[in-house]
Amino acid sequence: MAAPPWTSAFAAADRWAAFWQLWLGRAAGARAVASARSTRLHDLVAYARRRSPLYAELYRGLPQAFEALSELPVTSKPTLMARFDDWATDRDVTRERADRFLSDRSLVGQRFLDRYVVWKSSGTSGEPGIYVQDARSLSTYDAMLAVQLVDPGIAARCVAGSARGGRAALIAATGDHFASIASWQRVGRWSVASSARGFSVMEPLDSLVADLDAFDPAYVASYPTMLALLAGERRAGRSAMRPSLLWSGGECLAPGLHDELERTFGCPVMNEYGASECLSIGFGCREKWIHVNADWVIVEPVDRDLRPTAPGATSHTVLVTNLANRVQPLIRYDLGDAVTVLDGRCRCGNAFPALRVEGRRDEVVVLTERGRVARIAPMALTTVVEESAGVHRFQIVQRNERTLLLRLDVASPADRQAAFDAAARALGDFLATQGVPRTAILLDASAPVADAGSGKLRQVVVEPNA
Repeated sequence: MAAPPWTSAFAAADRWAAFWQLWLGRAAGARAVASARSTRLHDLVAYARRRSPLYAELYRGLPQAFEALSELPVTSKPTLMARFDDWATDRDVTRERADRFLSDRSLVGQRFLDRYVVWKSSGTSGEPGIYVQDARSLSTYDAMLAVQLVDPGIAARCVAGSARGGRAALIAATGDHFASIASWQRVGRWSVASSARGFSVMEPLDSLVADLDAFDPAYVASYPTMLALLAGERRAGRSAMRPSLLWSGGECLAPGLHDELERTFGCPVMNEYGASECLSIGFGCREKWIHVNADWVIVEPVDRDLRPTAPGATSHTVLVTNLANRVQPLIRYDLGDAVTVLDGRCRCGNAFPALRVEGRRDEVVVLTERGRVARIAPMALTTVVEESAGVHRFQIVQRNERTLLLRLDVASPADRQAAFDAAARALGDFLATQGVPRTAILLDASAPVADAGSGKLRQVVVEPNA
């Protein structure tokens, strides 16, 4: 999840240049966008071939010129992480240096090797990732965020928010080098907001609401599940927060929740689709579709056999090519998300490809104890397990209002028990801070179960009768 667009100041020349390049390119029309995209793709492939030992190996035997992107091999997270040093086009970028930098949490949002930003993914697919971003990619992400402000309704809300002091709040996993907080920390140094503050998703909901009310943010950014919790507090009269603009990312925002948030808070909701690998893939429109930033990002929905899926059909995964980042080229990268492409042009008028994204569909957990009701965002629970047990493929299942089951994808019984013991202790300590210390945490002998419809793993599931 990227830093929200209202914090973009473009004080530096490269940010202004990226913004105007994007704006003028799109104003020139679809043919100009397609031409620029093709040039950027061929330049990126040639650069990767020259500077990345991994891509030189992958493309060995392929002609220098290619007619279609589909002629190039598919890449994946396990392959890139296993060949991290060979993947980078800068020989100074090594796994050892990245790991050393990421081990120091005081450096979140600081420069890596004095010229890059680096963050890591949470590993929800079972394989955590480390992603290095160069200046060009960061400026392009900022431009893709800022250009959304051209919409008159959004711009008016930004003006109204600025008149209130322009305070911006990000509610996310703040304790490590994740893309959301790392990019927020970076942007906060040159923000147009008079005050930008990060809030932890781990904070008990009542304390979080009190802190947000005291901060009185004009702009609020978070995951859809957290925004839904805040909306519930607002409807119950326990929150006085009155944002001018909401920004949603990091999880799937269902159309119904999108409408509910706008009704509850009386302000627009900006919805972004992005990933640690490519921070800004697309943005939502008024018709609740996601439009790909097709001038800088190429998205290929494919089936299990990596064949293109037709518009209207849900893909097995999606291949993403990030045309902005050259230090770690991502070309035909298997992102793992299931998407459905709109058949035809979107009614909003945007000519860029329109998608519906499965993404994360984890659920809010509601636990009770002695009259205390704790509503907990799924990101908080998954962060606890990942950090305490060092596992990344697991599933938390709420059996009832007092019981959580933990399913671990760990082959060795001894290792599984050790991981469970560590996770259970950490979850117990965390739930105590939420006011429900007597919640039972049990090891489920079953392996994590993928969603029957999408085939993707949901990490937090609430059973129907919980």
